Amino acid sequence: MSDKFVFRLVMAVSVVITVAVVILNKKILPVPEVVPGFVYKLPKLNAFLNGTCSLLLLLSLYFIRQKNVAVHKKLNLITFALSSVFLLCYITYHWMAQETTYPEGPLRTPYLLILITHIILAAAVLPMVLLSLYYGLKSQQEGGIVYIKKHRKIARWTYPIWLYVTITGVVVYLMISPFYVAHP
Repeated sequence: MSDKFVFRLVMAVSVVITVAVVILNKKILPVPEVVPGFVYKLPKLNAFLNGTCSLLLLLSLYFIRQKNVAVHKKLNLITFALSSVFLLCYITYHWMAQETTYPEGPLRTPYLLILITHIILAAAVLPMVLLSLYYGLKSQQEGGIVYIKKHRKIARWTYPIWLYVTITGVVVYLMISPFYVAHP
């Protein structure tokens, strides 16, 4: 696979996922008549996944600064896997569950600012994470120095954005969770 093909594939996957999230949030697709009970536990699971990813990203930074590439790689692969599980849970919840809105009050504006930046940066970081992961894995092969440079270049932007998204995911959950409607 050429880098050009991978770049196009990453962009296509990112667009498809973003469009799917938007469509499911708009409730365009039919929702089951009876929403499974586990769906209402997904926000808490998502907050746990985001918090875990935050810690793993911090550990990953620590280990790469210690020049321990093997541990750095493992941590990033685990973080990517957990973020993928998060995405599936997020899509499932927002497809099936009723939307919860933050009530009027003094914290609504800060909540909305955090939420909006979280959403925009989550969409923006997806292709960056995929490319960073690709370059990092490719750097293990022959001629990897070129990919190490590409990985470092994009990771400088990807890392802080991804960390921000995982941390604000927890913050958003903590702020909105008291307003979830009780479900079975």
